[in-house]
Amino acid sequence: MQCEQIVTFSANGKAYPETTRIPVTPEADEPRHLESGVLNLYPDITYQTIEGFGGAMTETSAYLLSQMDEQTRKSALEAFFGEQGSHVKFLRVHMDSCDYSLEEYTAVEDPIADPDFETFSLKRDQKYILPVLKEALAMSKEPISVLLSPWSPPACWKTPPERPKNDASVYGDLPGHMKKEIDYDTPSRCNGGSLKPEYYASWAKYLTKFVNAYLQEGIPVTMMSIQNESIAATDWDSCVWTAEEQKIFLRDFLYPAFEAAGLAGKVGIYIWDHNKERVLEYATDIIDGATDSMIEGLAFHWYSGDHFEAVEMAGKKYPGKVLMMSECCGLHMPGRVGFMGFGGGGKTPETVEYEDAVAYAHDIIGNLNAGMNRWIDWNLCVDKNGGPRHVPGGFTACMIVNDDYSYRTNLTYDYIGHFSKYILPGAVRIGCSRCDDKVEMTAAKNPDGSIAAVVLNKQDEDQKYAIRIQGQVIRIKAPARTLSTIVIR
Repeated sequence: MQCEQIVTFSANGKAYPETTRIPVTPEADEPRHLESGVLNLYPDITYQTIEGFGGAMTETSAYLLSQMDEQTRKSALEAFFGEQGSHVKFLRVHMDSCDYSLEEYTAVEDPIADPDFETFSLKRDQKYILPVLKEALAMSKEPISVLLSPWSPPACWKTPPERPKNDASVYGDLPGHMKKEIDYDTPSRCNGGSLKPEYYASWAKYLTKFVNAYLQEGIPVTMMSIQNESIAATDWDSCVWTAEEQKIFLRDFLYPAFEAAGLAGKVGIYIWDHNKERVLEYATDIIDGATDSMIEGLAFHWYSGDHFEAVEMAGKKYPGKVLMMSECCGLHMPGRVGFMGFGGGGKTPETVEYEDAVAYAHDIIGNLNAGMNRWIDWNLCVDKNGGPRHVPGGFTACMIVNDDYSYRTNLTYDYIGHFSKYILPGAVRIGCSRCDDKVEMTAAKNPDGSIAAVVLNKQDEDQKYAIRIQGQVIRIKAPARTLSTIVIR
């Protein structure tokens, strides 16, 4: 048995990974029984399959990447898709415009005048998203699966917005967010509103046509969620659905359209695609004897807090459903303080970036231990203002594109890599136990038999532990404020 420990330190806003070989010794050689300071690994106790990690190819990200010179873009894409990159397995793409588009747009400009969608066109996607997406697919030596998600139907099919009740702390209390003047009499792509029932069949036909158009472009679409953030009336592209409305739409319109188009069983349908606190209730309200076989999995976001127990309960209540984190990001502009509770208290941009990275590690560990199968980040990259996008404000990402279209990665990128580079597609989570709450931990067994254990120490002091595994002992130090991956072969 051989062991390496990869530790990522942070200093002056930069990440410094360090790899060390660690001795493995028989527990029988210990001078006394190991009882304190122990982390246990149980390779024979197995849970869910971990299918991989990924991010979103938004129009924003694709635009920024397309503006780079060829060599810089290749380097940036290799950071995600190259052999030494973060092993992206899943990519999320929005259907028509979202908040991370340069402007609002649809594939059919006037579906009232063109109910048969004869004018349907992916010309907007072909401008930025599809060329960069195809470049990424060609670069990756691992197969990639694409998730398509709609943010809003065409405005002419929707009801006018109702006054939003969403918590600004969840969606970003940046200047302009949730505060602009809203026309409550006119339907729009933004600010919520709902799809009128008389257009359910049309919307199902539209989504089916969109999926098929991407497949015809050679894009490996294997998933579609019914609606991004199903109850969010945000000031960007959005549409509000009750669980009952979404169940009717799925059962009576979308799934039959998928069947007629030969997509059923080929492109899995995901419900919820919103914050974790209601994933169990929404699943319970939608999944029944008629819809169970129509739904491949449950998608969820992180913006309302941990709720790992809700994820675990949903997995146990609906075994066989894929549990997928489909979006997360830090709610502040890159390298800035003063938004979303990050201001004051002597915080610096480096402090904020460290807190982001810790939040990612904490959430990934918690979700994996709750049974998560797939994990997808939000934007692959944004600019220094958290954009560009067609609505005010902006959020951060793990890659920041500079004014001259060079780029930098931040600590979050390296923290994500502790999971995506060492917990490989097809890994199985294994049992583990820890002696205290000073570290957080998850572990998995890879298809090649190696074991990866990820340990987060967000304390201000170093921690020392003895890892016990199948009669062997591995003594590690988890340095203060670091993330470690222990790889056992």
